[in-house]
Amino acid sequence: MADIGTYLKKHTEALVKDVGIESACQITGKSKATLGRYYSENTEHADRFIPVDAVAKLEGASSFPHVTSALADLKNITLSYSGTPGAVTRPGGVNTDVIALSRRFAQLMSEYQDAIADGIITVNEAKRLLRETVLLQQVLIDMKLHLEEESA
Repeated sequence: MADIGTYLKKHTEALVKDVGIESACQITGKSKATLGRYYSENTEHADRFIPVDAVAKLEGASSFPHVTSALADLKNITLSYSGTPGAVTRPGGVNTDVIALSRRFAQLMSEYQDAIADGIITVNEAKRLLRETVLLQQVLIDMKLHLEEESA
């Protein structure tokens, strides 16, 4: 359960930071301290998680459904994400996505090489790797959507 909790807390942090801490406070009606407790890895906050209504509100304002995606990953469920309701389709197409995918993967590998150079991946290095992984995931989702559009 600790691994699941840590995984959800990391994605909660990504969600709050995606929206911005000040905006997240306004959207949820929670204080900075309360939001921080939801993704804190301190043992005193290990059993505190963000309420699902707050997740729904924040993901409505975020660029990506971080927590929903994490929950789906935990159950090995594939989501189809199309952005915000009524949003204009993402610019470009599959070719643009392949180029973006190549760039993102190269960036992830560069971060990994820097992180593993001393044989230890620090917390900050892990956070950078996680950030790059999420960005790579977003490119893959865009690519999936473009492929679905072309096959329809």
